[in-house]
Amino acid sequence: MSSSGPARLRPVEVEPRGGFCIWLRYEDGVEGEIDLSDVAGKGVFTAWLDRDFFEDVRIGDFGEIAWRDEIDLCSEALYLEITGKAPEDIWPGLKERSRGA
Repeated sequence: MSSSGPARLRPVEVEPRGGFCIWLRYEDGVEGEIDLSDVAGKGVFTAWLDRDFFEDVRIGDFGEIAWRDEIDLCSEALYLEITGKAPEDIWPGLKERSRGA
């Protein structure tokens, strides 16, 4: 599997929203808003306190959600948060692997 994951989990659009929220849409049609305010202002995420920086969000070369070359978030993790699914729901092989461990 590539680092961008299955094609259906690949983001195709991202937009900054009010506060520290971003809106995402994926190839499979899933879309939703993620509130990132719980990490904003902490560690590397202090950069988001500059609104221009926060609004410079984009989809990176490998499907990650990125802010310039300084911050990136895993698009698969954001997909799980939007859908409320567990990793095993997306990748059934994880259940089998954990049973065999």
